[in-house]
This record gives sequence, C-alpha cells and structure tokens, in this order.
Amino acid sequence: MTFHTILPLEIVLDGIDDPKRMRRTVEIRTGGMLLEVEPVGDGCGRIVRLLDCPLDSYLNPELNPGNLIRMPL
Repeated sequence: MTFHTILPLEIVLDGIDDPKRMRRTVEIRTGGMLLEVEPVGDGCGRIVRLLDCPLDSYLNPELNPGNLIRMPL
C-alpha cells in the first residue's frame, strides 16, 4: 500500500498506538452497498467510509462520512 501525503509522518501516525483513539467499526450491507460504520447507540451508526457501492453513491450527500444512519438489525 502506498500512502502519499505532504504531512510529516509523525503527524500522520500520531496516536496510532493509543487504544482509546481506535474506533470500533463494523461493516454493514444496506441498499446494495457495503459501508464501514461506527456504532453510536440506539441502532444508529456514523458512516466512516463507503467500501463497495455504485460510483454515483459517492455524490449522495446522505452517505458522506460522519453522517448518521439507521443500522439494520
């Protein structure tokens, strides 16, 4: 994997070993898409990223990372 950035490596990797900063995420399939979601409670989750979906899904503002969605049971 190649990672290109203009930031110093110390900034990019800051806190990578801190377990408190690590997010617990799950992969869910909804509407024919595979999403990485961070559960926040009450059956809701915060979108972390889109993993497998049609290309036009990236333009849907409802699927922006950080948005809350209802998680399927």
